[in-house]
Amino acid sequence: MCANFKPLTLLQLQQLHLPNIGFSYADEVYPMGMCPLLFQAEQQMEWREVMFGLVPKWATDLGIAKRTYNARHETILQKPSFQASALKYKFGVIPVTEFYESKYIENKPQRWGVRRQDGRAFFIAALYEIAKIDQQIIRSASMLTMDAIDHPMMKDFHEPGDVKRSVIVIPQQHLQAWLNWKNPNIQPFVEGFPVEEFICQHAPKEKMIKLSPQLNMFE
Repeated sequence: MCANFKPLTLLQLQQLHLPNIGFSYADEVYPMGMCPLLFQAEQQMEWREVMFGLVPKWATDLGIAKRTYNARHETILQKPSFQASALKYKFGVIPVTEFYESKYIENKPQRWGVRRQDGRAFFIAALYEIAKIDQQIIRSASMLTMDAIDHPMMKDFHEPGDVKRSVIVIPQQHLQAWLNWKNPNIQPFVEGFPVEEFICQHAPKEKMIKLSPQLNMFE
């Protein structure tokens, strides 16, 4: 499951000739964090600031987003959290620089990053929703996932076993078709990303170094 990623940068936005983003966002996103989502409005593609973790219309608090940041495409019509959004074709993309997964080395999880070899951003398929909680409008989204047991790269991630998942990557040439898709069956877009175009590397989190008063006293 993808629970952590870096959204696209300004340079990557320009490389892809996408509309400008009218809001700021964090360099790295975790569940319940805010990030840019691209979707098809009536006349053109537009950006929205969304919470990472879908909040369905029936939710009474935002905590549900901690459990809904990924959605298995096979069950979106059965899961109450995702069903309404899927039936209304609320499909978008979350463009990312890199996403992170756990790879188990000697039974211990390590953080690895997956990104394109050419440094460009890529589009992760998303399901989005608009809800209201305590008179506050909440825009949110979940990344759609697929089985990855046979994917040359993604099969090496997650806990040991026969359950392997991958985010669904939408190639740029299929972006318009995806954003305008009007069918809850998204199988035509379910395809493992081409491993030859991507690279994965060990990406440990940077440790925060707290300076003690003794180290600061001579500044």
